[in-house]
Amino acid sequence: MRRVALLALTLAALGPVSRVAAQNPAREYRESQLRLDSIRQERLRLQRELNDLQSRVRDNSRELVNIGRQRAMSVSALQELDFQAAVLQSSVDVTTAELDGARRRLADRSEMLRERLRSIYKRGPLHTVRVLLSAESFGDLLNRYKYLRLVADYDRMVISDVRKLEAGLVDKEASLRTDLTQLQNLRSEKSREVTDLRLLERRSQQTLDRVKQREAATASMIEQAERDEARVSTMIERIEAARRAEEARAGEAAKTPASITTSSLGTLRWPVDGRIVYGFGPERKPSGVTLTNNGIGIGAPAGTTVRAVEAGRVSHAGPFEGYGSMVMVNHGGGYYTLYMYMASVSVEVGQSIAAGDLIGTVGGSQTPEGPHLEFQVRAPVRGTVPEPVDPLTWLRSKAGGT
Repeated sequence: MRRVALLALTLAALGPVSRVAAQNPAREYRESQLRLDSIRQERLRLQRELNDLQSRVRDNSRELVNIGRQRAMSVSALQELDFQAAVLQSSVDVTTAELDGARRRLADRSEMLRERLRSIYKRGPLHTVRVLLSAESFGDLLNRYKYLRLVADYDRMVISDVRKLEAGLVDKEASLRTDLTQLQNLRSEKSREVTDLRLLERRSQQTLDRVKQREAATASMIEQAERDEARVSTMIERIEAARRAEEARAGEAAKTPASITTSSLGTLRWPVDGRIVYGFGPERKPSGVTLTNNGIGIGAPAGTTVRAVEAGRVSHAGPFEGYGSMVMVNHGGGYYTLYMYMASVSVEVGQSIAAGDLIGTVGGSQTPEGPHLEFQVRAPVRGTVPEPVDPLTWLRSKAGGT
């Protein structure tokens, strides 16, 4: 029993191919075929899922995961094909050995039969009669008759054995041809599996390269966005510091009341009529990267009129790297509104404007979102430095309201 247990552990450790040594290889072979069918069905399902992902232009990382799973299914299919090939090869080896043995036995029996025929031929057709007639007594006659009968029975047995061996040889050869055909088909199938696997590996590498390219492009975009935001914040800090310094020099009486305060929450007009294409705060991109939006994107046809949401003084009007043309309005008290991705600008730096005044037109046609306006609100939330706040909390509840 210890030897049996040790043999079982050894077979388990040897993996799929060592299952050839199982007591019922035919049942193992059928089970392997069922597993192979299941693997192929799962791979077809994964292929349909991959096609669906590609048709909907989903995230490349999911495509890469799917291809990896397909590759795992192909590896499993190869393992099952290896096991089936090993079972068939073992069957071929056994059949070949049996066939060789049958051929040797047939050769021996055939040679024996030929020797008997030669002996019978040499003695002639009357040999049996002479043997019987030359008996010296009735007992000797019976013995000779019995001997001749045994010789005849032996000859018939040799002929029967030769016929059976010939028939068995035909069956063994047919079985061997069948096994060899199946083995050849399995080898061809395995060759196709290997080709498919190599194709999947190439596709996986191509997808990985695309993902890496997108990651690099996204990282570059994030770095550029951070640099652009830093430049915007630096400019606002500089303008705000200059404003506070000027008010400090002019004294309390010379201060201009802010046109936007916390009482303005939910009351500001919309700068342009359109739908929201992206909101304020963190946004997860299709590549899986999360970017932070400091404003909202309002989609509108290129050239649509953009108007000031409240009165103020223009602090910047013109091109700004990363945002196309931009208008920034200082509303006093540390409050600013920014209008980005504009096609044209209708105001100048230092110009005083009223709520609803024309300040430019919508641009952004070259952005991934298409034509739109990015609208930002900066407010002194935690101190004197203006910070980005959600513009939707300051605009009227009805989008596009005037």
